[in-house]
Amino acid sequence: MIPCFLNLGTGELIVIFLVIILLFGAKRIPELARSMGKGISMFKHGMNEAVTQINETPEADAKAKADSKPTTGEEEKK
Repeated sequence: MIPCFLNLGTGELIVIFLVIILLFGAKRIPELARSMGKGISMFKHGMNEAVTQINETPEADAKAKADSKPTTGEEEKK
């Protein structure tokens, strides 16, 4: 049994690839794949940064509150 992608058979996939080659040309396909890979990589990097920022924000706020000391009038005069 040949594995199917999105319930497409081998014949349908071959036809789709042939149409893509006819539309874009054999020289342009590697450029398109490379740019798509870079875009996906940038998207994943951005998602990882966002998750990191979301997870680090409460810890950074708690540390900032713990490091700050309440000031009294005597300390300000010195």
